[in-house]
Amino acid sequence: MRAMRLNALGESLKLEDVAAPEPGPGEVRLKLEACGVNFADTLVIHGKYQEKPDLPFSPGAEVCGVVEAVGPGVEAPKVGQRVAALIGNGGMAEAALAPAAACVPVPDGMDPKVAAAFLIAYGTSHVALDYRARLKPGERLLVLGAAGGVGLTAVEIGKLMGAEVIACARGADRLEVCKEMGADHVIDSAAQDIKAECKALGGVDVVYDPVGGEQFKAAMSACRPEARLIPIGFASGEIPQIPANLLLVKNLDVVGLYWGAYRKFKPEVITGSIAQLFGWWAEGKIKPHVTNVFGLEQSNEAIEALAKRKATGKVVVDCLA
Repeated sequence: MRAMRLNALGESLKLEDVAAPEPGPGEVRLKLEACGVNFADTLVIHGKYQEKPDLPFSPGAEVCGVVEAVGPGVEAPKVGQRVAALIGNGGMAEAALAPAAACVPVPDGMDPKVAAAFLIAYGTSHVALDYRARLKPGERLLVLGAAGGVGLTAVEIGKLMGAEVIACARGADRLEVCKEMGADHVIDSAAQDIKAECKALGGVDVVYDPVGGEQFKAAMSACRPEARLIPIGFASGEIPQIPANLLLVKNLDVVGLYWGAYRKFKPEVITGSIAQLFGWWAEGKIKPHVTNVFGLEQSNEAIEALAKRKATGKVVVDCLA
């Protein structure tokens, strides 16, 4: 099979011919159709992500494909079934192994590229807002980095859950996309004061933050009493230091989310969430926003599009192209 592999940290991926992996107990081999690209992929190729695969490896954690072989003890999914799965790494290739327990059947009619773009972006936002933040109808939700792959899903899911949504992003074009996804209010992070704008609206109850840095600090200052802040990443490059006295005075919760960790210690959180999200998709309640599709040999360009923030919405590698 063909695979885009990283042989040394910081180098570009190289297209190589390698043997297709054989599934072990509890595993299936997928003939890959598409792989979602995430900010974590921009970090893992430099050894800066919390999980560090052994070299050489193919990046790509979320995939859609058809089961072509099963390992011992696997009863489901069946050979020939199309599934989406979170696999850790290996997605930028023509085939990859996946834990059978991590595979979720893809609804009829869903494009494989949409399915591959679905898991992490929608799964992160749904688990963050529902399971971790306990977002309630009528609460005010601030989404930082709202025009990115995960940010747009947070806007969309927040509205679906009945929240009043403030979307914060850079530039008029990106803010327009946020409005199209349901944002009630928008803030241009390049030109407006996040803290002042949020306070003018009455403060916020939940903060969804994939950015970190100064934006986290501004958002915390705009929180109402008993607000919940959910840091899910640090795209700004700065990990904020949280003043414990402010947590005390305003009775705030800071609740971390590393979505992928649930795959190991509580996988039912992820599979249950994805099943709910696929149900919403089938009902027409959510509409994935795939904006950039690259062929397998263009995987480096796909990662660069995210690293340099060239994409609005989700980036996907077409493993068949």
